[in-house]
Amino acid sequence: MTMDNDLDMLSFGIIANAGDSRAYAFQALDAAKEGRYEEAEKLLKQSDDAAEKAHKAQTDLLFAEMNGDHKDVNVLLVHSQDHLMSAMLANQLIKEMIDLYKRQERKD
Repeated sequence: MTMDNDLDMLSFGIIANAGDSRAYAFQALDAAKEGRYEEAEKLLKQSDDAAEKAHKAQTDLLFAEMNGDHKDVNVLLVHSQDHLMSAMLANQLIKEMIDLYKRQERKD
């Protein structure tokens, strides 16, 4: 079995950055649960930054494909895409949850 080392490295980069994004998002949720909204916002910014890095790598891969640089899809690449999408979903949902925490706190 041969692997495209560049594609593998790109996949690992997506996985690492998506994992960081997801971790920061859940740390932000934990901070918000305790009413530490300023810290939560900083963590969400870190989550967004990490997601942006992962998304850029994905976009670069798509542009390369459009320009004729076809890569065979392997399980590692599919796994990286799964990580990215779950991190992006977690980030969006956690932002909504934090907003709900803030709204509830204002009502109390």
